Amino acid sequence: MSVFANLVEQLAQLLEPLFHATATAAAIVLFTALVRLLVHPLSRASARGQRARAALQPKVAELRKKHGKNPEKLQQAVLELHAAEKVSPLSGCLPSLFQLPAFFLLYHLFSNTTIGGEANQLLTHELFAAPLGDRWTDALAGGGFFGAAGLVYVGLFALVAAVAAFNYRRTKRMMAANVLVPVSDSGPVPGLGAMTKVMPFMSFFTLVTVAVVPLAAALYVVTSSTWSAVERAVLYR
Repeated sequence: MSVFANLVEQLAQLLEPLFHATATAAAIVLFTALVRLLVHPLSRASARGQRARAALQPKVAELRKKHGKNPEKLQQAVLELHAAEKVSPLSGCLPSLFQLPAFFLLYHLFSNTTIGGEANQLLTHELFAAPLGDRWTDALAGGGFFGAAGLVYVGLFALVAAVAAFNYRRTKRMMAANVLVPVSDSGPVPGLGAMTKVMPFMSFFTLVTVAVVPLAAALYVVTSSTWSAVERAVLYR
């Protein structure tokens, strides 16, 4: 944890001439961008995999007709089809999984009052009037929804809502085009229809995350979700 804290502090020092008091917040945004750059090859592979899985659905439908009464044989046939076409059913999960460690590091770093037995100085840094270690409830208690710290969250919520609305429209279009539809390779799954209806609204759940985690972790989420919206719009165009 102390090594990660030193990394954030060094990035903040590098950015201080440009961002002054908000240098640590800028360092978190830069750190998030670096993580997303590292994960970008996986995102590209995920996009290729999603398009490949969508293209295979006619063949999967034929296999269902052929082996519909034998689920084990159907599953084996679908796995062989994926192997032959070099399509991984798990590729879409990898970008999110590889980002989780970075998010949890930031969450714990700005949730602990001490690091290596010493006071966590990063908690004294702010994004404008909002301390990076505080949560939305702290901002509400300190000045209300439109207080100095509350307005920082108003800006973050507005940005997240705009990104979520953009993702909602894009996901609806892709699902209508059968490019981004959850499918089961082994037949109908209970609840899959409900998942399809809920899927376009998933981006709005980011609002809840921003409201409950420390501001530093919220910055990571906001930056990452904005990056994802732009990245997926380009990769799935």
